Amino acid sequence: MSTLEGLLNKLATFYGALPTPPRDPFTLFVWEVLSVHSTPYKRDAALAALKRIRALTPDAMWRAPQKKLEQAVGLAGPYNEQRLRALRTGVDMFRRSPRLPEMGEGGAYRMLLFAADHPVLPVDARVSRVARRLGFGDQQGSFTKTARSVREAIAKQLRGSPDAYRHAFLYLAHHGGATCTEGDPHCAVCPLLENCPEGKKRQHV
Repeated sequence: MSTLEGLLNKLATFYGALPTPPRDPFTLFVWEVLSVHSTPYKRDAALAALKRIRALTPDAMWRAPQKKLEQAVGLAGPYNEQRLRALRTGVDMFRRSPRLPEMGEGGAYRMLLFAADHPVLPVDARVSRVARRLGFGDQQGSFTKTARSVREAIAKQLRGSPDAYRHAFLYLAHHGGATCTEGDPHCAVCPLLENCPEGKKRQHV
């Protein structure tokens, strides 16, 4: 067992089972849109509402009554118009290229991992922060270069299966949002404190 795998096991014990993003490409895209500036509870409520009105395929969402769509998406919280605009763009992309449309780098990596079974690590701000504080990867001149550094460091620690990468992403991202936050990390309750150089340094300040 690698060092990182041991740390991930600690996170799994600490947080318990975490919900997995959808595997269907279009549903995963919708999940991504609903996640922005939202909470998991609100995101899941909006996704469930879209499922109830049968709007979780590109064609079905394109045909869905606008008012019902607005009400369902609105359950995710503020920025409703921005979400609807992003969903309209996504519907157009998926209707042109239903398998794997072009997306931003972060969304593309999540799409490759969760919908296409590629063993790649999506590195967002949460994953980058947790990994670097634990010593996996270094801060570089741009986020893209930093993400590459983190991705390369973590790849050396994981078995090459998509499941291993999904497990790593879920727990690193959740930890980065729940405990290892940017401005005020909760190091005193962190299950990884004894293995975290950054956490130890903060505790002794």
